[in-house]
Amino acid sequence: MNPNQQYPKIEKTVSEFTDKVVEIKRVSKKTKGGNQIHFTALVVSGDKKNRVGVGLGKAKSVADAIQKGIKKAQKSLITIPIVDGTISGAVTLKFKGAIVMIRPGKKGSGLIAGGPVRAVVELAGIQDIVSKIIGSKTKSINVWAALKALSILKK
Repeated sequence: MNPNQQYPKIEKTVSEFTDKVVEIKRVSKKTKGGNQIHFTALVVSGDKKNRVGVGLGKAKSVADAIQKGIKKAQKSLITIPIVDGTISGAVTLKFKGAIVMIRPGKKGSGLIAGGPVRAVVELAGIQDIVSKIIGSKTKSINVWAALKALSILKK
């Protein structure tokens, strides 16, 4: 090889989305040859403007599960109507065992939300909100319930 030869520059595209891993689970299955171990990763992805999505990735390694979760989250994006940094109205939704109540917050009140709902709302770009989760303590159910509640909002 010629030492003066120029290699083409590889440009890395910077994604406009921010990703947050909400939960990683280790799943094992009994088989004839022994235990099979897999991982699942629940990932929330959003652009902090008004789009957010949730994805569940499954793989034999944690890194691959997270990457699959990010891809699925970015394919399932929904647009949320944001008015002055908050949502347009109050929503109460029952999803499986969880009841999620989301209300618009006063200007400057910040995000008053639990962990799973906070991840969805924060990456959607909402600054002021009040929420409460009743019933389920399962993170994955609460994330899906929050996403479903935000998806039924109207402008």
